[in-house]
Amino acid sequence: MLTARMADFITSLKYEDLPREVQNMAVLCCLDWAGSALRGSLEPPARMVEKVLSAEGGAADSTLVGFRKKGPSLGAALLNGVSAHTVEMDDLHRASILHPAAPIISAALAAAERQGVSGKVFLEGVVAGYEIGIRIGEAAAPAHYYYWHTTGTCGTFGAAAASAKILGLFAGQVVDALGSAGTQAAGLWEFHSDGAMSKHLHAGKAASSGLLSSYLAAEGFSAATRILEGEKGFFAATASSYDTELATASLGEEYKILENSFKLYPSCRHTHGGVDLALELHREGVEPRDIQELRYKTYATAVDLVGNRAPQTPFQAQFSLPYCGAAALVFGKLGLEEFQAGCLQSPQVQKLLPLSRVDLCERAENAYPRHWVTELECRLRDGSVLVKETEHPRGDPENPASSAELEEKYLELASSNISRREAESLLGKIKNLAALPGIRDLL
Repeated sequence: MLTARMADFITSLKYEDLPREVQNMAVLCCLDWAGSALRGSLEPPARMVEKVLSAEGGAADSTLVGFRKKGPSLGAALLNGVSAHTVEMDDLHRASILHPAAPIISAALAAAERQGVSGKVFLEGVVAGYEIGIRIGEAAAPAHYYYWHTTGTCGTFGAAAASAKILGLFAGQVVDALGSAGTQAAGLWEFHSDGAMSKHLHAGKAASSGLLSSYLAAEGFSAATRILEGEKGFFAATASSYDTELATASLGEEYKILENSFKLYPSCRHTHGGVDLALELHREGVEPRDIQELRYKTYATAVDLVGNRAPQTPFQAQFSLPYCGAAALVFGKLGLEEFQAGCLQSPQVQKLLPLSRVDLCERAENAYPRHWVTELECRLRDGSVLVKETEHPRGDPENPASSAELEEKYLELASSNISRREAESLLGKIKNLAALPGIRDLL
């Protein structure tokens, strides 16, 4: 059975058996998560969640990242998941359309701190979570993604897998943990119509629900044993088409975490190919005043989610390829400051928005979701046309960011919340996670 096979994989995974590149990637994912969580904890969604949790009280056994205090592990998983997903800088796995770190590492850290396990055990949980969450997402994609936010749904399975590994559950208990995770997995895309905060809640709830599932399983709480493959299970209920073979193909031999992508811009990943191309035009000296039309051609999901030509809020701008491309052309970069009100209302940017369009490209649609193709056709007022294309946005494994770039990204994000000295100290600890005798020493 599919669910049972995944449970066996989780229980048998050992840090020492992992290829060196998998060990290193797990550490890099943790570093990237830490920067996103520290910066995201300053934003209103995280502050609201922390206020609610503080009113509830409870044990102080797991770190509330960015708040310099601890709280109950379930609350910590919830809050840290929200924080890590809020500024749109957290990682992404392309084929599954999943942001794995926010739900999975948030659950893993909370469980690891409560249990007091070593850095190696924590990393075992991270790898197990990535493998399970990504594989379930890949099996359900892209049909699942139309209604369901994969980070909220498949992220719940990943969080359960990570925490089950850290808690040392045996295979039967892991099946129960996955079963309880699947029946809680949720996250609907309707929030996008309102630009609401539900997207951040999805990641936090995935983390806390996955962790709760493992705690319950440890106590003998039973759940569906075929939650994935059953007649009324996850795949049948949430995807009009799916491929269960993808969930276990080469499981334990090939590691999905190595396919992970890192974000260099704080916007929806579906905008990143277009941003890369717009920045290329900027570097080549194209002046915004000389542009007559910007036509982005890409896959249907991007047309649907990031085609907005009139964003009114920073969140809407993060989900607007016309805005992200225009800002990149005007400012020559796309960081958090480019989503502030002054940049949103820039006359140069506002002039480019009605000149921009996002259209469907059949070739891009056929390649998605394994490849996220974007073409940019820039028509200038002198009649000339510049054509750019990318198959892999910056940060993809095929077009990677360097370790130095990712460390600088982390330091920039983290230093907005803690001192540069503290950020550098934490950087050193994360890079040496496998040597930590106790994960509580990390924070």
